[in-house]
Amino acid sequence: MTNSPTLAGRAGFALVLALIAASSAAQDVDRAKERAAEMQKRFAAADKNGDGRLTSEEAQAGMPYVYKHFDEIDKTKQGQVSLAEIAAFAREQRAARKAAAPSGASAPAR
Repeated sequence: MTNSPTLAGRAGFALVLALIAASSAAQDVDRAKERAAEMQKRFAAADKNGDGRLTSEEAQAGMPYVYKHFDEIDKTKQGQVSLAEIAAFAREQRAARKAAAPSGASAPAR
């Protein structure tokens, strides 16, 4: 026969775990929004001609990480990259770091 306090304790523990997971997910969403807002701000500042795309020169002056990886980001080889292309590259890099991280360890924040 199941002890009622034990069952209640397990249910309470499961609820706490669910709340922790929900809180963590909310924090991840908040961090993602902050990263996106910061990237938009930096992109706009680097985009000197306001055309919505960065040349290698614009990236070099305003977004050094993008400049360093410009050829990887510019998959269409047009000599310019959009904010969407930069964001896709950043997601790919985060996914690769996460996949390479040992199980149970998290990749360092960027």
